[in-house]
Amino acid sequence: MTPSLGIVLVPTLPPEALRPLAAAADRHLDELWVWEDCFKESGVAAAAAALAWTDRVQVGIGLAPVPLRNVALLAMEVATVHRLFPGRFLPGIGHGVQDWMGQVGARERSPLTLLREHAQAMRLLLDGHEVSTSGRYVHLDRVKLDWPPEPGSPLLIGGGGPKTLELAGRYGDGILIGSAVSESELEASVAAGRLGWAQGRGADGTPMPVLAHLIAATGPRAHQRVEEELARWGQTDGAPGRGVAGDAATIADAVRRLAAIGATTVVFQPTQDEPDLDGFVEFLGTDVRAALDG
Repeated sequence: MTPSLGIVLVPTLPPEALRPLAAAADRHLDELWVWEDCFKESGVAAAAAALAWTDRVQVGIGLAPVPLRNVALLAMEVATVHRLFPGRFLPGIGHGVQDWMGQVGARERSPLTLLREHAQAMRLLLDGHEVSTSGRYVHLDRVKLDWPPEPGSPLLIGGGGPKTLELAGRYGDGILIGSAVSESELEASVAAGRLGWAQGRGADGTPMPVLAHLIAATGPRAHQRVEEELARWGQTDGAPGRGVAGDAATIADAVRRLAAIGATTVVFQPTQDEPDLDGFVEFLGTDVRAALDG
């Protein structure tokens, strides 16, 4: 099955770059994603703005780091956006980059425990339940959202390590994989997620949604720009899957390989020096999609 195609607003771009990118994604692609890297741009604010500016594209957050937020507050924010734009919002949560969490005094001894408690409570809140819990990190006393979204509204979970991805599969509605991941690393990540998925949503045989990023470029200096982008991520081994440069057929082949591993959505990550972001989005949505369909 051909995966959904998306684009991400890399947070090296300023917030004002979001509106034209959202418009281009709405015309050509299936999904638009925003990151919440510290200390750049708010995921919820950016996602809500992008949804308001568009008509059909789905908009996701990958990821909101839960150490920065009280679970009730994040549930309120997510529920509000779900209700304002039903069927188009794809929120994702994770335990955050620990060095960044340390910078703001939010680094916990067990980020996995925090993520599990947060995900369990948030799922119940979003489904309209009253929640009382006293865990290691999450404490709620008869908390119930007045305006929950439709039960089962998506909540994705992401990360990098196998334990995090197993947790993501068990408690999320899909898993998010980070950038510059090789095909072999993606295969291991999907396998870890499926271990958890089989104990959660996948117990009835439902396939697991998997979002994978792919650094990509086309046109002049495409190969050089991708190599430079991978070097910024500390990846210089040339392993397949970390990035792709070339024409539509070349990029479509890379997407097919990720889909064969299990990716149900491929989110393209442009290089920081992409000279024509609107043109790149159109290229992905027309030429690459046509190559995939062909």
